[in-house]
Amino acid sequence: MPDKIVLLPDNIANQIAAGEVIQRPASAVKELLENAVDAGATEIKLIIVDAGKTLLQVVDNGSGMSETDARMCFERHATSKIKSIEDLFHIKTMGFRGEALASIAAVAQVELKSKRAEDDAGTLLEIENSTVLRQEPVAVPNGTSIAMKNLFLISRPGATF
Repeated sequence: MPDKIVLLPDNIANQIAAGEVIQRPASAVKELLENAVDAGATEIKLIIVDAGKTLLQVVDNGSGMSETDARMCFERHATSKIKSIEDLFHIKTMGFRGEALASIAAVAQVELKSKRAEDDAGTLLEIENSTVLRQEPVAVPNGTSIAMKNLFLISRPGATF
């Protein structure tokens, strides 16, 4: 009799985790707004289409991310706030678990544009089903723009970016 237990592929594990972290469009907005606040943004724009099912976008003028950080922020358990167990007891920011962006990328088509003040160009990432479809330099203002399209619809057959 063959073995029964297997490891889930990352994209399926991320979709399961997404159901725990991102339960509805409002919880995705909460996570993105907390990231903008943590990045020191003084201006935050929220764009919503079709009650968040078609598009949720948060644009901020915060610190932005390097090309490497922009790519890493979508990995499960990736965080900039915890480096040791002691850090758990001293967190003074909103988000820290490193699950939200990976979960969002598992259940939406995501476009991220981010630039730090010290960089000449920003980074554009397009992600769908936890897979990076495109990454390239882009001219954008300082800060981060993250757009989620078709929240919870990408795992359905026939969904496209």
